[in-house]
Amino acid sequence: MNTYEWLEIIFFFVVLLVLIKPLGTFMARVFGGERTFLSPILVPFEDRLYRICGVDKDEEMDWKGYAVAAALFNLVLFVALFAMLMLQQFLPLNPQKFPAFTWQLALNTAVSFVTNTNWQAYSGESAASYFTQMVGFAVHNFVSAATGIAIAIAVIRGFSRRRTSLLGNFWVDMTRCTLYILLPISLIAAVFLVSQGSIQNFSAYKTVPLVQAVTYDKPKLDGKGDVIKDAKGNPVTESVTVKYVTIPMGPVASQEAIKELGTNGGGFFNANSAHPFENPTPLSHMVEILLILLIPGSLTYTFGVMVGNPRQGWTILGVMLLLLIVSFGVLQWAETSGNPLVARLGVSGANMEGKDIRFGLAATNLFEVATTGTSCGAVAAMHDSMTPLGGMVPLSLILLGEIVFGGVGSGLYTMLAFAVIAVFVSGLMIGRTPEYLGKKIEVREMWMSIVTILTAGVVVLILSGIAMITTSATASMANPGAHGLSEVLYAVASMANNNGSAFAGLNANISFYNICGSLAMLLGRYVPAVAVLAMAGSLAGKKYVPPSLGTLPTDKVPFALWLTLVILIVGALTFFPALSLGPIVEQLTMAS
Repeated sequence: MNTYEWLEIIFFFVVLLVLIKPLGTFMARVFGGERTFLSPILVPFEDRLYRICGVDKDEEMDWKGYAVAAALFNLVLFVALFAMLMLQQFLPLNPQKFPAFTWQLALNTAVSFVTNTNWQAYSGESAASYFTQMVGFAVHNFVSAATGIAIAIAVIRGFSRRRTSLLGNFWVDMTRCTLYILLPISLIAAVFLVSQGSIQNFSAYKTVPLVQAVTYDKPKLDGKGDVIKDAKGNPVTESVTVKYVTIPMGPVASQEAIKELGTNGGGFFNANSAHPFENPTPLSHMVEILLILLIPGSLTYTFGVMVGNPRQGWTILGVMLLLLIVSFGVLQWAETSGNPLVARLGVSGANMEGKDIRFGLAATNLFEVATTGTSCGAVAAMHDSMTPLGGMVPLSLILLGEIVFGGVGSGLYTMLAFAVIAVFVSGLMIGRTPEYLGKKIEVREMWMSIVTILTAGVVVLILSGIAMITTSATASMANPGAHGLSEVLYAVASMANNNGSAFAGLNANISFYNICGSLAMLLGRYVPAVAVLAMAGSLAGKKYVPPSLGTLPTDKVPFALWLTLVILIVGALTFFPALSLGPIVEQLTMAS
């Protein structure tokens, strides 16, 4: 890293840390029902919305009611988006006359956006109309993010409340999250992106002449779309000269803002945040990384405020930062070291394949660890082009459960499940009943924490194994051997952990991945959410236990290090064999 890159990275983290406390405090006030500077504008609209929907904002729910409300809300959203995708050709704002999705692709896409995964087995600029992008995808970017944050707030109340079964009102939490947090920040971010060059229009696609015509050889296809081959089995090609190119248009900036802020990740274009219309400048690049990490990071301080001990929030944030910075360092080292096989050809230096020279290596790597540590899934580089160990970094961050910083809401409640396990194990080691934030951790809390943490991992291992013995799934692999396994493992992990990014090199738009991927996304999103709500309901009903000399301090550096170790041990025990067969074998093969 040169001096400019060091200053860029340091300045970024300084800005992030400066913003965490004020935004975290603001969110605590919003979800606590306190007055904020936006209240004079939004309270009348909020109250009117409750009256229209028949919601009593003073009526709270237990964990079961909260879970049912969230599930029903998401079910309605799924049905609406699925219908929209199946009827796309009849809906307005479709200047390119895109047809409807197939039912398998519509199922996968609807599940993807409802679960905050935003996995895309399609190219946005060649499959989705403006109506689908705005009314379908962008709206779901808001409400799926709000759902995750609302569940996290309910879990925090489980830790902070005593002798009650009530965790708040899902409809109120989701509404306030959207109105007071997501909409204002997204509006500011969208205007900023437009100022940087991101487009925002409803124009039809533009066909423009190239400065210089391009000639290349293209394989000939028969009437069925298959490649024609000669007697020796080689593809028959024809020379093609391209003089014009079609440039996609659309309302990009508005979707880009909430895509990053809500850790959604579904790009308007197939190239996602590597596309200049989504990510125009180095400044927009760093701001988009900031948007990805801003709410997950700030929620840790919200947690500290709401449980009455901000140091607890800083401790959780410290663990997230440690894992993020170490991951960035490993990725930077791996990509800076380059590929020895390419070096033998006389091309030495850092591995810049699949990366944008506008952003540079360090800023690109920071984007990739941010987007895979959270559940964002937006990408500014081609992960398939990374070195084996470099590609293992984003894969490992996803496999850890995306807690660095994690998705909006889901990252925090998954990290709290890890904290419960860490407290429980430490209690066994010293022979005391474990306590966390004044609540005894017993069998029920442990079971729910285990379900929260291991559900996605179990789904990943099972479905990856099934994919390896399914003919259609293996036929979709563009690369054989260890790299092909990495592509499949990454794809399934991305869906089960609600990330949405892809390793590339894998045709995911087949029935196997569309249907099994939908199942993975549903299980990865809702099983942990229900489990952690059940844990919160149990904790809320417990009495407060004052700390004693034998109580493990959970707001100090030793516990932060212990929590980090527990996270790494769980991740290593679950996924090391799979990683050994994929990127580690590939690295050893490359080095040999």
